[in-house]
Amino acid sequence: MTVFAGAPPMPAVYQSSLHSLPLLSRGKVRDNYAVGDDRLLIVTTDRLSAFDVIMAEPIPDKGRVLNQMALFWFERLADVVPNHLIGVDPESVVAPDECAQVRGRAMVVKRLEPILVEAVVRGYLIGSGWKDYQASGAVCGIALPAGLRMADRLPEPIFTPAAKAAAGEHDENISFDDMAARIGEPLATRIRAISLELYRRASDYAATRGIIIADTKFEFGLDADGTLHLMDEVLTADSSRFWPADSWRPGISPPSFDKQYVRDYLETVAGWGKTPPPPPLPREVIEQTASKYREALRRLTGRELQD
Repeated sequence: MTVFAGAPPMPAVYQSSLHSLPLLSRGKVRDNYAVGDDRLLIVTTDRLSAFDVIMAEPIPDKGRVLNQMALFWFERLADVVPNHLIGVDPESVVAPDECAQVRGRAMVVKRLEPILVEAVVRGYLIGSGWKDYQASGAVCGIALPAGLRMADRLPEPIFTPAAKAAAGEHDENISFDDMAARIGEPLATRIRAISLELYRRASDYAATRGIIIADTKFEFGLDADGTLHLMDEVLTADSSRFWPADSWRPGISPPSFDKQYVRDYLETVAGWGKTPPPPPLPREVIEQTASKYREALRRLTGRELQD
């Protein structure tokens, strides 16, 4: 456990160090441990990844915010598609001296066979989609009307899958036909329909909280019976762009409740080629980013961060 100076009472966790369970992998943000043969313990750390590069400094409370937000959405959207939660307390599967590492930032889940395609849904024209549109008039091969501006709302949400890359590499946008060739057309079609419905449901709810969900990504897996499950994280400030509705104006990049603050800072760092090692983050950037994560949780769920 890494204690970050200036953090709130609960120390930041840059990397978990559990000895009671076998470590399976460390992702950009999450550490995954085996709980027997059929379950996983997912620990959401305070690491932050921007442009697919893991920053050297933790963002205090980030992991707990992401975990609480994901649990909120898993519960709210459970009637759309099954998810990997199984209702087991994370503190019950680790040693007593490890409880502080998982408290409020972990979940015990069903072990699934992951589908190695990210299901991306875009409702607004921003980020790589905006760059693609400027160059081609389309986003990931989907033609769009002429004359759209940055941050414009799209006529309807679009599904733009991405192939998951190896650690340290950038995910690759692919066409739906490519996705279908990789995992089979019936499964690809089902994932597309479910993803669009999840985005619609979440966007309608977020609008009542004064938040625009500009885009998001979902991840899915199959259990031993071949049943499709929503997994990993869902509609968090890491996997989505959240904009305050009262600040949204087409033609400009809106302020956001996610890691865009870090991305914007990194774009100003001269000479950094968006490859490791990352430049150090100033304290102000760390503190502002932590504040935005907490505000996203409060505004979307109506709940304060819980220990």
